[in-house]
Amino acid sequence: MRREEDRIEQAVEKTVEVATADLVPPPPTGAFSPFRYPVFRAIWTANLFSNLGGTLQGVAAAWMMTELTASHQLVALVQASATVPIMLFGVFAGAIADNYDRRLVMLTAQVGMLVVSAALAAMAYAHMLTPFLLLAFTLSVGIGTALNSPAWQASVRQQVEPRELPQAIALNSISFNIARSVGPALGGLLISIWDVSFAFAFNAISYIGLIGVLLWWKPPPRQIERRPILPAVGVGIRYCATNPQLRRILARCFALGFSLAAYQSLLPTVVNGPIHGDELDYGLMLGLFGIGSITAAPLTGPIRRRIGLEGILAMGAVMFVFSLSLIAEVDRIAYALPAAFVSGMAWVMILTTLNTAVQLRSPDAILGRCLSIYQAVTFGGMALGAWTWGALADWRDLPFALHAGSIFLIVSFVALRILAPLPKPGEGIIKQA
Repeated sequence: MRREEDRIEQAVEKTVEVATADLVPPPPTGAFSPFRYPVFRAIWTANLFSNLGGTLQGVAAAWMMTELTASHQLVALVQASATVPIMLFGVFAGAIADNYDRRLVMLTAQVGMLVVSAALAAMAYAHMLTPFLLLAFTLSVGIGTALNSPAWQASVRQQVEPRELPQAIALNSISFNIARSVGPALGGLLISIWDVSFAFAFNAISYIGLIGVLLWWKPPPRQIERRPILPAVGVGIRYCATNPQLRRILARCFALGFSLAAYQSLLPTVVNGPIHGDELDYGLMLGLFGIGSITAAPLTGPIRRRIGLEGILAMGAVMFVFSLSLIAEVDRIAYALPAAFVSGMAWVMILTTLNTAVQLRSPDAILGRCLSIYQAVTFGGMALGAWTWGALADWRDLPFALHAGSIFLIVSFVALRILAPLPKPGEGIIKQA
């Protein structure tokens, strides 16, 4: 284990660019240049349909919970159940992604999620679901996501050249948010004319395309020095804990994830409650969220280069405060629509920026572990936030919980900007071989 840490340290010392990475003009690349690579293009397309299915399932599960129970907390836990596994198992998934062929790890996760989603569709069709059984299924899909995500994100380096990594990350975010813009409206339509089982079945089928592409893709073998999982996890945690740039980024990830969960977790009860909307209104809100994300994704890189990491996160935080405050006070769907669009823009600006910042400061040998720690911290914050804001809504009411989310976001952002400032341009950037 000590030898692995020494090897990582030597590799970093040879490749770190202290401040020149952001000062030297990069080779000309466009926002969509990664599509020149056939492998990236194929995986991106298949992943788009998989994301669409996942969005349909998320919409159906959240809406079904509002019909199974009147508890705000249980509705919020649908969102939490999808993110808790990333917090609990994500770090181990990162070690698995570094220890094994990342393509095979992704295949295993995709097949597992297909089986679970098919079982969920069958149970829903038979009207055998209860609130806690629904949470168990969404938790199981979340475990598959936790296993898949570090391997998928780390594999981007095997699909495009290192200099095009930020554009590839942004395009993957666009894929997810295209699904978010189309999926909710489609999900609301399917639920209204059929029932939730059809949306669950669509999600199960959506995994097949990505499984096929992964079977077709034959990347060059990576040099892997396998380590026992627990010591490997320890190496990743120590690196992130002792690297000052990553440590500060991760602190911001947790606080932002905790705050942003107020919008995501309480939106179904806001639409079904104070707004008096139906499943189509809920789909419309989520669709506008996705459209806002797509709109912001190509702009995130230029904005980040102009105003820096702190500037773009501050912009995103202000936009989220606006959205939370608006949906806390409105009682008609038309008044809530601007909040959905603005929060979608803020969401992709914040998470794409944080993801890119972590990837550019992580050595390839432990990239899966660094990304899994980033996800565990961010989504762990979201899971804890979803539970907290749902409990506050049950204790007082929805407006109180939403305003509390805004206040926490403002206070935590200001405090951490002083206590854990983000890296300056080029600080800690690792030049990949």
